[in-house]
Amino acid sequence: MQMLSSGVCTSTTQLPGKVAVVTGANSGIGKETAKELAQRGARVYIACRDVQKGELVAKEIQTMTGNQEVLVRKLDLADTKSIRTFAKDFLAEEKHLHILINNAGVMMCPYSKTADGFEMHIGVNHLGHFLLTHLLLEKLKESAPSRIVNVSSLAHHLGRIHFHDLQGQKFYSAGLAYCHSKLANILFTRELARRLKGSGVTAYSLHPGTVNSELVRHSSFMRCLWRLFFFFIKTPQQGAQTSLYCALTEGLENLSGNHFSDCHVTWVSAQARNETIARRLWDVSCDLLGIPMD
Repeated sequence: MQMLSSGVCTSTTQLPGKVAVVTGANSGIGKETAKELAQRGARVYIACRDVQKGELVAKEIQTMTGNQEVLVRKLDLADTKSIRTFAKDFLAEEKHLHILINNAGVMMCPYSKTADGFEMHIGVNHLGHFLLTHLLLEKLKESAPSRIVNVSSLAHHLGRIHFHDLQGQKFYSAGLAYCHSKLANILFTRELARRLKGSGVTAYSLHPGTVNSELVRHSSFMRCLWRLFFFFIKTPQQGAQTSLYCALTEGLENLSGNHFSDCHVTWVSAQARNETIARRLWDVSCDLLGIPMD
């Protein structure tokens, strides 16, 4: 079964002088992704909500890789003020940004709202990363060739964008809310890639595989399923391979906008291929975040 097979990033690309930001890099796939980028010589920013935990991970990565350029900065994707502060400070501190990996996410949490009143899944997984990417885009363009990698999921197949109920106020299912947000990641990637044609910045989305990570912390049902299928479960290191593939593989530029799984381009649902929905979601997202539409 393709979803359960395992791809490996075989790229030998080294990253001295390159700058990378990985969101949610204090655990799971994000941590493994950050570690590998540091191993290859990049200066890596671990952008996460829990700075103390982030500092421990940074020290661990520094020790393992010998690369001291692993920095931790606070980023709470459930709060647009925190996102704007992170971006402002990063832009003041750094001349370049070559790799942005939008990896952080929430999954299956009970109905709750972000600081700005967005439903938590769409707010963190989609809108938070949408805003972060928007704020860092000029820096990515100045640093081209550069890449944006959005971690989505096979779960997008169950997702729909309900424009009349984007915040799940009329109907809410924790499982489906996650799926909707993962569909939004793919639609965002496609529309972003379209808009970035010719800029030297490319964008990719991916399904990391079923990974044993902290994402299931809110769901005892998912934890039971996890245990049942544990032999199919990837380690975070295996789960990070496709993120790394999209970030590092040479000659991937002409596949910008595509969705990957196990280090290959993979199929997406009909809704995830719908350009009209992608453009409308872009406009609605700008509107919700107070970003001027172009």
